[in-house]
Amino acid sequence: MRYTTVNEQINFSDIFKSSFIEKTTSFSLTDSIIGLVLAFLIGLFIYVVYKKTFNGVIYSHSFNISLLIMTMATALVIMGISNNVLLSLGMVGALSIVRFRTPIKDPMDLVYIFWSIVSGILCGAGFIPLVVIGSVLIGIVLLVFVNKITVENPFLLIVKAGGGSSSEAIEAELKKLTSRYQLKSQSFMGSDEMETTYEVRMKTGESAMLAELKALPGIKSAVMVSYDGNFTA
Repeated sequence: MRYTTVNEQINFSDIFKSSFIEKTTSFSLTDSIIGLVLAFLIGLFIYVVYKKTFNGVIYSHSFNISLLIMTMATALVIMGISNNVLLSLGMVGALSIVRFRTPIKDPMDLVYIFWSIVSGILCGAGFIPLVVIGSVLIGIVLLVFVNKITVENPFLLIVKAGGGSSSEAIEAELKKLTSRYQLKSQSFMGSDEMETTYEVRMKTGESAMLAELKALPGIKSAVMVSYDGNFTA
């Protein structure tokens, strides 16, 4: 019986063959740079729009910078997992353990975070016209509606009165000084002391109305609290 032996030739490249090297050679440096530069420009545009439209109590520069970095980081992740299903599943599992404990007080901050993430996803996926057109339109809408259109924010008026003052006298003064008011709460803290809370829409300045109220007999204090996403006394 005769046996035939098949000799397999092993090349030098087969010895050092590595999936890591294959992924490196298939990596497109040009596409990655274009995606990251575009993500930076879109993130910078979000940065400028947020700074122009911010009307809260205290502006946070670090939060605004995080929007720019979030756009670039999201684009980087999408570029990494776009051609590898196993890597995408592993990335989902790894990111699921991340927990963010920073509270979001203003709903508009959540809008900007979502805008940054969506822009980063589109930049990483290569949808350049879509992310540019969408970001420009969103920025225009925010600039117009936040800065140009004025909304009459409500105020809470807290009045402490006693010594002969009555709710009728306070409400008669509010009819003259406000465009609209509504009684929210009323409590009696003693035999001659009363605390009343009103929601008011201003017709005149806050200081003028407080001066008029304090001039009424029996008024001990009057405090205005505004609300524009945050309470400000």
